[in-house]
Formats: sequence, structure tokens, C-alpha cells
Amino acid sequence: MIPKERDLMNDVVLTGDRPTGPLHLGHYFGSLANRVRLQDLHPMYVLIADYQVITDRDLPGEIRRHTTELLLDYLAIGIDPAKVTIFQHSAIPELNQLLLPFLSLVSVAELGRNPTVKDEIAHSSQAAVSGLMFTYPVHQAADILFCKGTLVPVGKDQLPHLEVARLVARRFNDRYGEVFPLPEAMMGAQPMLKGLDGGKMSKSRGNAIALSATEDETALLIRKARTDAERLITFEEERRPEVANLLTLAGLCLGRPPAELAEEIGDGGAATLKRVVTEAVNEFLRPIRKRRAELTEGDARRILAEGNERARERAVRTLEEVRAAMGF
Repeated sequence: MIPKERDLMNDVVLTGDRPTGPLHLGHYFGSLANRVRLQDLHPMYVLIADYQVITDRDLPGEIRRHTTELLLDYLAIGIDPAKVTIFQHSAIPELNQLLLPFLSLVSVAELGRNPTVKDEIAHSSQAAVSGLMFTYPVHQAADILFCKGTLVPVGKDQLPHLEVARLVARRFNDRYGEVFPLPEAMMGAQPMLKGLDGGKMSKSRGNAIALSATEDETALLIRKARTDAERLITFEEERRPEVANLLTLAGLCLGRPPAELAEEIGDGGAATLKRVVTEAVNEFLRPIRKRRAELTEGDARRILAEGNERARERAVRTLEEVRAAMGF
């Protein structure tokens, strides 16, 4: 949902992901497909947020490999580096230099009240919560504001973080002069896919179908998916959530209503349902797999280096504006 009476021609989109594992179909239908559409409408920056990996974990894991895999997923789904600036957080020191003046604009009490931070702290895998976790919303404000981002695709749980970015931009402008636009949330009606076990779809829970999964891996995952004991297949989200989720997945891949698929399957039972879902998913992923197979790690490194250079040029200009406005 974009606020009315906006000159969308002048908007800049900022979005991205943490490189913590392979992207999956939940990511695709939740946000990635929208990025492919938006890249033809607005300037877009796509952040590979490698520094943010250490906000809620003691070790970053295989950060280099995950970064490469993430970029290959982006390219395979159709994100075009000629239209989009794809960059790596750790490669842009000027971006992180914005964190200090931004932190001076937010109180400790305001950071402590952020509901998303509270939830992330509660689910953190760290032995002790780091200071980086506490300042995470201001770090995200720097991510958004360094490129003068005005449209930020977010889920409902990320709205408090965006409010911090708006707060920082407004206070900086009030104190030092107009430098930053106020970013707006871009919320769509993307479907929320559950994992194949009925829980939240997650990289770490092994309940998601990765965009890079093979046909056999995909078939095995769907074969293990939860259903129920009823033979007649119906689309009832409240009463039969696991069956409805599989029908939704197949419907998204085929571009068809899930209730229509349920009628076609009828009393074919769970076996027929899973066969239909497997065929739909594998057919959908086939061109993505083909494009991914044509790419190399060398392609990824080159594209990332070019994106880092463009993003850093933007960050240098913004930091110079900030220093001038503050009188440094």
C-alpha cells in the first residue's frame, strides 16, 4: 500500500536480505517477484545485509558463500544488475559512518520501546544480546537513508523499524536542514506461505523449498509435507490449513485459484494433491534453475563489485551532505 498523492516517478526503492541461507518460494512470492516488477518502474537498491547477520547470532556462519548464493538467486529470478544496484553492506564504510550522527538523534528510551527489537531479542540465538541488536533500527535507518530511499517494501513486523528511519530523517532535517526525504512503507497483499510442516516458513527449519533446490529435492520435501486424514481435497484455510497451504503453493506456481485446484483433485487424496503440487513447483522453478545453471561465481563477484562501486558513490555523496549540514 503506497500513500496517495505521491509523485512515484521520483521514488527510490530500498530492499534487501540477510545472507543467512538460500532464498525459498516464500521469499519469492512474498517479495522477490515484486522486486522484479519494481525494477522497471523505479531506481532500486538491493542490499545484501551481511553486517546485519551478527545482530542476533554470535558467529556469521558461511557468510561469503551465502552472499554468493544470494546474489545468484537474485539473478536467476530476473533481477537485472543493469537496472538495479545490488551491493554488500560491509563494502560501504560511508554507510556505516552515518550510524553515529543518526544515533545522536534517537534516545535510549525510544530504542528500548521498539516492539520489533523486543521480539528479535526474545528470539535471539546469542548467549547475551549485543549492543548492535539494540541499535539495529538505526542501522536500518542508515541503510534506507544513504540512498535517499523513499519506498521500502516491508512486512507488518518491520513497520516499527521504518518509523525509526522516518524519525531520524525528520529530526536530522529539523536540526540541520533538509537533507533526507521521509521514507514510506510499501505494503502489498502478498500471500503468506507457511512451511511444509505447517509452521512458519524458515531457512533454518528445513520446511521451505529453496529456489536452488533440485527437482528430486523438491519432490522429497513435498512428499514429507503435512496434510490430514480426509480424502476429499477442499480449500478451507481455517479448518484444513496444511492442505490449504499446499493448494495455495500450487495455485501461485500455476497462476490459478487454489479452490479450483481442490475441485479438480476431488477425492484423489493427499497423494494426488502432493503430485499436483510437485509438478506445479518443479515446472515453475525450471526456468529459474536453468538461468542459475548458466551463471558462475565469477559472474556474481563481478556484478557485486560493480554494484558496490555504484552504492559507495551514492554513500559518499550523502555523507558529504550530512557533514556539510552538520558543520563538519
